[in-house]
Amino acid sequence: MLIEIGHVEAIFRYPVKSMAGGRLEAANLGWHGLEGDRRLAFRRIEDRSGFPWLTASKLPDLVLFTPLRRGENAREGGAQPDLPTHVRTPDGKELPVFGEDLAAEVGCRYRASVEMMQMKHGIFDDATISVITSDTVQEIARLAGVRPDMRRFRPNILVHSLRPDPFQEDEWLGGVLTFGEGDDAPAIAVTMHDVRCSMVNLDPDSAAPQPEVLKAVVRANQNNAGIYGTVTHTGRLAVGQTIFLRPA
Repeated sequence: MLIEIGHVEAIFRYPVKSMAGGRLEAANLGWHGLEGDRRLAFRRIEDRSGFPWLTASKLPDLVLFTPLRRGENAREGGAQPDLPTHVRTPDGKELPVFGEDLAAEVGCRYRASVEMMQMKHGIFDDATISVITSDTVQEIARLAGVRPDMRRFRPNILVHSLRPDPFQEDEWLGGVLTFGEGDDAPAIAVTMHDVRCSMVNLDPDSAAPQPEVLKAVVRANQNNAGIYGTVTHTGRLAVGQTIFLRPA
């Protein structure tokens, strides 16, 4: 049985891991998530651990870098369709995404060498797609005493739900979310909680930490806010699409 739970309020793509995202009106959902989402990441060259990727938990300034695409058919730096060609730095410089100048800028801030890497097949994250409701974002902000800002939570899909209940995403675990109607509607299997880290503390406009945000998530919902999913049916996502849940 399909249950209508709300509609797509917003869609976000994050081409470079931990950098600022971009808001979209529509996007293609492929087997590895939104096309062009989290396909790039900086590798810490001297790091020999199993997780060498540079994130904003290690360099908060990363959230102030903005990926850009210059030119309708731009291919500079080897960028593919749906991937950025340049990155705007916090100082306003626009540097080629695979260029030495950008790597030097980030490496200088991090105080260690880094290089940009591209994932040809797959994604630099725990799961292919993330979803959260605006009610959850608003409740966490209320508890933390900060302005509601969904950018802190870096969702791919922001849901405007029919029920004004925060953390209702937990009820979707094991189920399937379908976006739109018809046999070609994209869908994801809800596989796990989105366990939050210190990134939610970072102000997206200044990178200043506000630890009360993560504390509110821990206190209110055992450190969970939103869900991760695995794509079960590819297709076109669009703002305004009705969302249905097939419960577990």
